[in-house]
Amino acid sequence: QVQLVESGGGLVQPGGSLRLSCAASGSTQSDYSMAWFRQGPGQEREGVASVSTRGGLEHYADSVQGRFIISYENDKKALYLQMSSLKPEDSGMYYCAAGPPGIHALGVRTLDSQMYNYWGQGTQVTVSS
Repeated sequence: QVQLVESGGGLVQPGGSLRLSCAASGSTQSDYSMAWFRQGPGQEREGVASVSTRGGLEHYADSVQGRFIISYENDKKALYLQMSSLKPEDSGMYYCAAGPPGIHALGVRTLDSQMYNYWGQGTQVTVSS
């Protein structure tokens, strides 16, 4: 029902910035919980940031707090992740995900990948000098 397409990844030097985008389509529902996840080589998929499409309720992993900003624009049906002060450990495949609005209504496990139903194919972020 929901199709998600990420873009904006690439190669960036440590300390640099990138903005990832996720375009959503194919659903008649208006309210979702949405999130960004990432996965490095040999690593578990981890939650980076999440938000309700109703607005607000942003959650961040401790490792990106203060450096990343998640946002959602209802008119464009687009999710964004503004990343700054990038570190090599931020490298990985970044995935956009969507799930039931109850994730953020409940307010727990918002960065748990098992809570989300729909996934994009990912966009690669490499932070290296």
